[in-house]
Amino acid sequence: MGTPIVAPSILAADFARLADEAKAVESTADWLHVDVMDNHFVPNLTIGLPVVQSLLAASSLPFDVHLMITDPRRWAPGYADAGAYNVTFHAEACDDPVALAKELRSAGAKAGLAIDRDTPIEPYLDLLPSFDTLLIMTIKAGFGGQRFVPDLLDKVRTARRHASAGHLELRIEVDGGIGADTIEQAAEAGADAFVAGTAVYGAADPAAAVTDLRRRAARAGAGR
Repeated sequence: MGTPIVAPSILAADFARLADEAKAVESTADWLHVDVMDNHFVPNLTIGLPVVQSLLAASSLPFDVHLMITDPRRWAPGYADAGAYNVTFHAEACDDPVALAKELRSAGAKAGLAIDRDTPIEPYLDLLPSFDTLLIMTIKAGFGGQRFVPDLLDKVRTARRHASAGHLELRIEVDGGIGADTIEQAAEAGADAFVAGTAVYGAADPAAAVTDLRRRAARAGAGR
């Protein structure tokens, strides 16, 4: 496991002030998590490539782009070409995840595979050497503000055992209901990257909230 990564999610930010909201966490965040939803793969509709391109120009943070879309093979490379640090797509939406991971890496981005709430992780374990990040949803993908589901940490434990046994350099990221009351559970299970939306952007001081979350994750991860 690496040093904990905290990635504030702009899904919880003020969409009328996205550049300012990104700057509010620039001094403490590791990544900026950007949820792209298409109203097909998930019911919600958020932002697309033009907004992400504009935001990339306004922030120095590495962008962690989470594509909750159908046909990621068509759209994902554009985010890598735009300069996203990590581009994650859903296993449920792609018939050849390894091929797309290679394409993303060739474009200069890290490649991430996302597993939704109701998807077993076991069929994808053998694909993990092709990825840099495994994103495990701890809610149902598609909406912010949902309650964390602790039982989904079993997937994190399984993935961490597999990654450790295979000596994989893999970030295991969790997304959904992560806050001061849940991040330690996720870190103890083996996660080392944490998406936090409301816990950061709902705080009086978003930058300080990021620092507190990282401290909690580091303390819990060290005790594994």
